[in-house]
Amino acid sequence: MSTEVSGTIESRPGARLWGPDDEDSVWHAAIDLFLLNSGNAYAALACLFGVRNQFGFRPLAEGRGIPGDASEELRAEYAPYGDSPDVHGTTWITWAELTSADWQETDISGTRSRDMVAGDRTDWGPVWSVMRTLGALHGAENVRLVVWFH
Repeated sequence: MSTEVSGTIESRPGARLWGPDDEDSVWHAAIDLFLLNSGNAYAALACLFGVRNQFGFRPLAEGRGIPGDASEELRAEYAPYGDSPDVHGTTWITWAELTSADWQETDISGTRSRDMVAGDRTDWGPVWSVMRTLGALHGAENVRLVVWFH
């Protein structure tokens, strides 16, 4: 049985303008992960989110759930999955966390680095490109990727 990943990149443009606590600093869906063709390479899912982690990576963002302040668009997209027994994990990570991660850190065998399995030169490159652009516009802490696995 395979594991698929779905999700959305969100940004919070108002936070940079008015501050993160302002009532107009809400999250907005930017782009569906499906459009960026991130694939479901298990080593990447393991090192990023702890899913199917037989590789022994230290995941960057495991089991955080759907953010309480998720955008209305993301909530609508996730709703059909929410009560499904087929969903086995939800989490999120900010661009700030991704940029501060050690991309040379390896799995338990020492043969695969985070960069090798989920870096810019992998199927995740387009995801990082969008997040990098939004981070430059709105601030790295105001851009996040929210994902779920089914």
